[in-house]
Formats: sequence, C-alpha cells, structure tokens
Amino acid sequence: MDLRDPHLFARLYAEHAPAAATAASAVLGPAGRRTEVEDVVHDVFLRLWREPARFDADRGSLATYVRMMARSRALDLLRHAQAGARAGERVGQLTVRRDPVDATVTEAERRAARAALLQAMANLPQPQREAIWLACWGDLTAGEIASREGVPLGTVKGRLRLGLARLRTELETSDVAAGLIAALSSML
Repeated sequence: MDLRDPHLFARLYAEHAPAAATAASAVLGPAGRRTEVEDVVHDVFLRLWREPARFDADRGSLATYVRMMARSRALDLLRHAQAGARAGERVGQLTVRRDPVDATVTEAERRAARAALLQAMANLPQPQREAIWLACWGDLTAGEIASREGVPLGTVKGRLRLGLARLRTELETSDVAAGLIAALSSML
C-alpha cells in the first residue's frame, strides 16, 4: 500500500485516528488533556506521512503500529512534563530566601560555582557542550536535539552522558562547585 497516496492516507487516518487517540488517552490521563491527545495523533500521522517506510507490514498491522506510536509519543510527552516539574521543584529549592548574612555568602558561592561550570563547559568538545546546553537550558529532549542536529538519537544520548560525566569529573576538583556536583549526579 502506498501511504503517500492522499486518498488512501485520508481513509487510513479516519480509520485509525480514534485508536491512536485512545492509546494516547490511556497514557496521558482523563479530561483536560484533549489538546495533548490531539497533538499526539497529529504527530503520529505526520510521521507516518513523512516517513512511510518506517512502517513495515511484515512486522505487524498498521493498526498496531499506529497505537504503538501513539503510546510511545504520549509517554514522551508525559516524561517531558514530569522532568519539567522536577526541574521547577529544584529551582524552587534553590530560590528559597535565607537571612541576609547567608544570602551574601550564597551569592558569592553561586558566582564561583557558575564560573566553574562555565569553565568546565568550555573544556568540553563542541558536540557534547551543545547537547548539554540544548537539554539543560534549551529544554529540549534528546529526541528533539537529534532531530534538530540531524544525528541519531543514540549519538545525542551518548554526547549527553559523556559530557555530563566529564563535567562531573572536572567539577569534583573544584571546591566551589559542590552544589553543582549534586545537581549533575541527579542528571546522570
């Protein structure tokens, strides 16, 4: 079957979109997430349209493929939201007000830790440095970085893992970066 045929694709969409929505809803939860479910269904069929060769009829039916892709994409969205919530909690913990004497020391320590982190980042190979910037400060997932950079997902994950491990090693030698080591440890 030619999935690039617009008429066939429209028929397949009408036939399989409800199952994809059901699979996404099972992961994302009840009401209030309708737009996320619609986004998942849209992403699944857009990917199927752009990359029809990824579907292999010898491995299973189109219905199974669409449901599996919808479930996988919904899990990605859920994990991304959970990671954002955890990051928000960590930021909230770092911004707790302290007494003025402690605040001065903390600000000086924060500046020193920032300088140590920037120096350690500068020492990383460019691909590792860029992957870490995009993941930590660009708020992109490894999959989004892979798409943006045009490299395999495993390559991006390897760059992140190696870069974070190297940062941790370099920062362990810095007395001012003790807080950053703890944060990096939670990322590894």
